[in-house]
Amino acid sequence: MFSTILIANRGEIACRVAATARRMGLRTVAVYSDADADSRHVAACDTAIHIGGSEPRQSYLRGDVVLAAALAAGADAIHPGYGFLSENEAFAQSVADAGLIFVGPPPSAIAAMGSKSAAKSLMEKAGVPLVPGYHGDDQDPALLHREADRIGYPVLIKASAGGGGKGMRVVENTAAFADALTSCKREAQASFGDDRVLIERYLQKPRHIEIQVFADTHGNCVHLFERDCSVQRRHQKVIEEAPAPGMTDERRKAMGDAAVAAARAVNYVGAGTVEFIVEPDGRFYFMEMNTRLQVEHPVTEFITGTDLVEWQLRVAAGEPLPATQEMLQIHGHAIEARLYAENPDNGFLPSIGTLAHLALPPHTAFTLGELRVDGGVRAGDTISPFYDPMIAKIIVAGADRDQARQRMIQALAATQVVGVQTNAAFLLRLMRDEAFAAADLDTGLIERRRATLLPEAGTVATSQDDLLLAAISQIAAPLRDGAAAAPTGTAVHAGGHAATGAASTTPQRGAWADPWGASDGWRGQSAYRRSFTFVDRDHPTTVIATRHHGQWRIGADNVTDGAAVAVTFTTEAAADAADPRSMTVHAHLPDRRVRGTVIWQGERVVVFREGNTTALTWRDPLAHADDDAGDHAGSLTAPMPGKIIAVHVNAGDTVERGQALLVMEAMKMEHTITAPEAGQVGEVFFSIGDQVTDGAVLLAIEAKAAA
Repeated sequence: MFSTILIANRGEIACRVAATARRMGLRTVAVYSDADADSRHVAACDTAIHIGGSEPRQSYLRGDVVLAAALAAGADAIHPGYGFLSENEAFAQSVADAGLIFVGPPPSAIAAMGSKSAAKSLMEKAGVPLVPGYHGDDQDPALLHREADRIGYPVLIKASAGGGGKGMRVVENTAAFADALTSCKREAQASFGDDRVLIERYLQKPRHIEIQVFADTHGNCVHLFERDCSVQRRHQKVIEEAPAPGMTDERRKAMGDAAVAAARAVNYVGAGTVEFIVEPDGRFYFMEMNTRLQVEHPVTEFITGTDLVEWQLRVAAGEPLPATQEMLQIHGHAIEARLYAENPDNGFLPSIGTLAHLALPPHTAFTLGELRVDGGVRAGDTISPFYDPMIAKIIVAGADRDQARQRMIQALAATQVVGVQTNAAFLLRLMRDEAFAAADLDTGLIERRRATLLPEAGTVATSQDDLLLAAISQIAAPLRDGAAAAPTGTAVHAGGHAATGAASTTPQRGAWADPWGASDGWRGQSAYRRSFTFVDRDHPTTVIATRHHGQWRIGADNVTDGAAVAVTFTTEAAADAADPRSMTVHAHLPDRRVRGTVIWQGERVVVFREGNTTALTWRDPLAHADDDAGDHAGSLTAPMPGKIIAVHVNAGDTVERGQALLVMEAMKMEHTITAPEAGQVGEVFFSIGDQVTDGAVLLAIEAKAAA
């Protein structure tokens, strides 16, 4: 076994590899870009080396710089993680040429499976079933268009060198093919440096099932069963689980045998995944082989009791596989949810910002446990536009699928993120959805269940309990300040309860506090009254809080007919939050008790309660007394930071509702900005190649006058 390993990656996979390497007694070396200088994966390793600028092409995609860092650090081996250089044949060869060990398959296997077209031809010769399509080398657009017409619509255009949903489009008819092909090729070139594509028949209601394979240098090859990755958005996986619901022993064996045959066909070594598309009747077709570890590998680890990274390291060191096919068995069920910084209500666009508050469920075990969190960020870290916006992977296991699903609901309910938008609430709805609960799975599940999973923002008033907690956090902030200044052992009271969770509610003998210095709303002869206005999705609600004779009463102007209720409460400071108003509140009402965590960011307040997240805006009357300026009328703004890569209109052009205006690139994905209504373009503020910030006004449109 080698002694030092350089991890040529970042984020959660770098932390994941480092954890196993440390357990095995190996020295670890991290690499980092400008943006990652203070990142979690740097802290997770024994030493770290700077390799360049923030953009991947300036750092993590620079194989020469990564190799130089490994040699300088005295590394014996390089683990590429997934993404970046993990499936780069030239990099794997350069590592071997330098006398180091590449923790992955041989360059020849990467080359064989690196092109989807070539891989499908190879699989066809090996007898692995394929989806009807075109996988040829001739990339003439006219030929591709004719092939799509021959196959029959809908068709799927896929980047030959791609993955992760990049360079992929579903085309419904011949009229839309040319524009979709141009966009796919452009996105494929930007992401993979290769604009070649293939075309396949788009299957109706298919499932995405993949098989984990593993091979060593001694001729052994096994599969570690399957994972169901059907729940996807933007052609990228959101939920993965193992084993696949409804899988029969016969089909499992057939798919496992096909996956092993695919690996043997390219003399594979190490961890790999053979992905299949499966029709409702059980027929399955080869899609691609990923010659690396997969993001979703933890669910396989849970059901098999293995550490796949340890297997990788041992196989790379020349050891035989730790288990034979007969020794491998399935134990229970596991589900993984990918927690992303993104906005499900806006096409799942990534969200950029600083993690002002991050609370994840507690990790209980690595394998064969109930809950595991694989993360690569901490509170205070920034989700930047340069890399994938995944915050963490939450993995749960249970005796069966329903128990695992219920445990995932509990884990997601305990997840709190402030500073960026996330898909946490969407994931909770997904876990509770009746179709998902019944394992009625296919790659179109999210669209099929859109009304339930992505409900339109309504006009329902904000929950009274959320407003109550938000108001208490405002009230209690000065109480907490007062408590900090109080004599040792003295608690400051709010409606008869300690506001800070102090150890004692009885003052020490001899201790004295000036009643005129109290900051808890005490008045000598009259009631203390405060009002707070909170805005939820443009709907303002005013909450009135009064204190009289030591008792708080709180009510809202548009809930429960404004009836104020008597409230007593205690609070605890929220971890990783700078604002003193951020706290966990325990409110005692006459008929029930309410508990939640309230996190403040300036005027933005986020309430976490019973697994629900409510984002409010506090309307500070002093700060906005002079705010009369309106927004840019008729303007379109950037939904996130990115680069302009195409502009389809000029000033003076007449456009129709839904017409493509310009295209942005961010996080290696293209985002088309369309006209919200018919009108005339007034001015275009950016050109191709310009970098734009989140919220930047891109162009102005004067709406067409009503007839």
